[in-house]
Parts: sequence; structure tokens; C-alpha cells
Amino acid sequence: MVRLLFIPKLLIITITALPAQNLSAARERMIQQQLINRGIRSRAVLDAMRKVERHRFVPAGLQHEAYNDYPLPIGEGQTISQPYIVAFMTEALNLKPTDKVLEIGTGSGYQAAVLAEICREVYTIEIAESLGLRAQQILKELGYTRVHVRIADGYYGWPEAAPFDAIIVTCSPANVPKPLEEQLAEGGRMIIPVGEDHVQELVLITRQNGKLKRQHRLPVRFVPMRSPGGRRY
Repeated sequence: MVRLLFIPKLLIITITALPAQNLSAARERMIQQQLINRGIRSRAVLDAMRKVERHRFVPAGLQHEAYNDYPLPIGEGQTISQPYIVAFMTEALNLKPTDKVLEIGTGSGYQAAVLAEICREVYTIEIAESLGLRAQQILKELGYTRVHVRIADGYYGWPEAAPFDAIIVTCSPANVPKPLEEQLAEGGRMIIPVGEDHVQELVLITRQNGKLKRQHRLPVRFVPMRSPGGRRY
């Protein structure tokens, strides 16, 4: 559920009063201009984002903006993230069709749908009940039966479904949660924004021979990861 404020190589594509029959054309422009032109190369990621109808995951009044180059509000103070960041984080995980993935921050359900187009199974956790239930309904209506939604505190992950081949986190803790590190399989990858409110880095973590290796990938700004009581992790 991104919360992105950092937008590399800013490119705004304005779509106003877009007829429903032209949404697929807008989606293709998104692929070409926002993703391929910025260096997204994974065929699996591009195909997934070409197939998933992003406008289904935004409020009705904003569907004509669904393929624009910026986040959109979805309620509860949260957003559906900029398409480029969805693609960047997904590509960084180097996903395989056999992978089981954990997502922390379901939000609109869009990222989960993109993951489900690539991977065997997706487990996604949302702390805001209204968002989680809405995403669950949309995913069900669109036929994403391999996406499992839980309303819970994402800090603790989903231990009974672990280990995971990949973990994607779309809210920022000050430090990487230990439970998520422990639920990452051998050879697994985790992409997560880490840091305080105004200084965050998108970090790629891999588990190799039982050890965790970190790579700093991109400066970003996400909403904080919080407990159900609002405490900042």
C-alpha cells in the first residue's frame, strides 16, 4: 500500500474524463512511458501490470486517473502507489512462478493482484480493516483465488504460512522487523522501505546460507509502519 512521495524522472500523463473503452489504451501508455522508458525490463512484471486493471482498485470517482504517474488516495489516509514503484519493487524481487509471497500492506489490493499474476500464492496483510475487507472483495470479484487476505498487524508477518520466497513491505519501520527476517526462506528476497519519517531507503534483503545481505536501492518516503494502537515501529 504505497504511500510514495519520491517520484524519479517525474513524468505526468494527464487523463481526463477517460471513456471506459479507452482504459486499456491508457494502461498500455503507462507500460511504455512510465515503466519501459524508466528501465523496467522484466517481461513477467510488464505482462502482469499490462493485465491487471488498475482502475478496478481505485475509487470510482478517480478511475479516469488510474493510469497517471502518481499515487491516488484510497481512504484511511492511504494511497494506491505510483505504477513505477509497484513495478520497481516487484522486479527487484526477481520472482518465479513457484514462489510464495508475503505482502505487508494490502491497501487497495493492486500490488497483490500484480504479484498473483506472477507467483504461485500470495499472502497479504492489512492493518486497516475497511481497506483489507474492500481489497479482499475486489480480489475475489476479479478471480484472484490464490490471494489470501488477513486483517492484522503486519509487523509480525504470517508465521503459520512461512517461510516465504519473497516479502514485499509497503510501509516504513525504523528497522527491519525481526519476525519478517525469520519468515524469509533460504534464497528468499525482501524489499522494504526502512528509516524515519523523512529519511528512508528502499532496501533489498536476501538470505544466503542463513545470512542476510542488504542492498540499498532507492530513496523513498512511505507512511510509517504502525501498531493497531498507532505506535510507530
